[in-house]
Amino acid sequence: MAVPARHTSKQKKRSRRGHIKLSVPAMHYDATTGEYRLSHRVSPKGYYKGRQVVNNDNGNN
Repeated sequence: MAVPARHTSKQKKRSRRGHIKLSVPAMHYDATTGEYRLSHRVSPKGYYKGRQVVNNDNGNN
């Protein structure tokens, strides 16, 4: 049976797990809509790189 010969210390265990963490999403300010949005994504109002690429008009004007 495989049993470790020595006890793994807290420091050794935590340093091994140091890279396991959540990353912060890359949010950028969109000057066209005045909102924050994720990088390389269409804004909620349908703009991408300063021009409208999706029409969000539902006909409820």
